[in-house]
Amino acid sequence: MSMTDPVADLLTRIRNVNVLGRKSVKAPFSRIKEQILNTLKREGFIEDYRVEGDIPSKELVVDLKYGPEGETVIRRIDRVSRPGCRVYSTVADLPVVRDGQGIMVVSTSHGILSDNEARQQNVGGELICRVY
Repeated sequence: MSMTDPVADLLTRIRNVNVLGRKSVKAPFSRIKEQILNTLKREGFIEDYRVEGDIPSKELVVDLKYGPEGETVIRRIDRVSRPGCRVYSTVADLPVVRDGQGIMVVSTSHGILSDNEARQQNVGGELICRVY
């Protein structure tokens, strides 16, 4: 069975493991997922990620981040643009997530960036997901 939305699959895996309180999660590798995880790491929502395995069965291993008392750093992670309904935004219309406490991950011509980075580089793009 083919997967229609691999990015949504990654976000769902992170959401499910986050609720269970586990430290890490594995997901099939793709470059777009790796770039999304890199953005989440830069913004401080995940501890780290790494690529394991060889070419046919590469996997991303995501180490989730928890606060000093064990509370989850990611309170919510949602897909915005879906294969059936793409959502795009200009730099002027980029939404602010939770009054700046969260981020919007944006696919731009400069790569996958957070909404703050997209504003600094003055580029808009496809709104991939919202994290807070």
